[in-house]
Amino acid sequence: MQREEKQLEASLDALLSQVADLKNSLGSFIYKLENEYDRLTWPSVLDSFALLSGQLNTLNKVLKHEKTPLFRNQVIIPLVLSPDRDEDLMRQTEGRVPVFSHEVVPDHLRTKPDPEVEEQEKQLTTDAARIGADAAQKQIQSLNKMCSNLLEKISKEERESESGGLRSNKQTFNPADTNALVAAVAFGKGLSNWRPSGSSGPGQPGQPGAGTILAGTSGLQQVQMTGAPSQQQSMLSGVQMAQAGQPGKMPSGIKTNIKSASMHPYQR
Repeated sequence: MQREEKQLEASLDALLSQVADLKNSLGSFIYKLENEYDRLTWPSVLDSFALLSGQLNTLNKVLKHEKTPLFRNQVIIPLVLSPDRDEDLMRQTEGRVPVFSHEVVPDHLRTKPDPEVEEQEKQLTTDAARIGADAAQKQIQSLNKMCSNLLEKISKEERESESGGLRSNKQTFNPADTNALVAAVAFGKGLSNWRPSGSSGPGQPGQPGAGTILAGTSGLQQVQMTGAPSQQQSMLSGVQMAQAGQPGKMPSGIKTNIKSASMHPYQR
């Protein structure tokens, strides 16, 4: 007998602990719904539901455990009924039951639902029995279709929101290139070593189609140019005509020094 009593006491303690956790979770969720409804998000609601579902499953596991006695076989009999205020009862019930009298005992020790709830349950059972098998199957299919459409719509909205977030967060520039461009424009950094692609330096002989022209009005200016042989020939002929003093051309006061690019660097 003592072993059964200890087992019953331990089971009650575990059950009270699980019920207390469930009560706290329900209280916090109700507080969110009543006071934080304006900034409450759907993921937060789903998290609260998942927490409540997990705690209910744990409570069911405790009740179905093999070491848990069947509480339905236990009979609760009130030993003392008093209309006076009981402080211990107030503390244990968190202020919900101030007295344990003849008025509250039928409500708190009830083993059946309230008469109104029992009547509604009977009505629902009667209405469900009137529906035929075909009508019930059609209603089930209609409900499943509505649920599937709703889930598909929710999934589509989530995918669109995620893709929109990825598009808005995608980087469309290279910070290194931007910094290099700003440094080149503002401070001229890196421009001293810049050279057009395909051009050769002034001290590299033997590049086909390259020549050096020295010209100046107030001084000498060295220009490195790269082009086709036909373009160089036309430029050379223009300079020669200008030196000969032909009308309509540049006067021959410009001193030129032309090096032909057709000379092979290894010609003997």
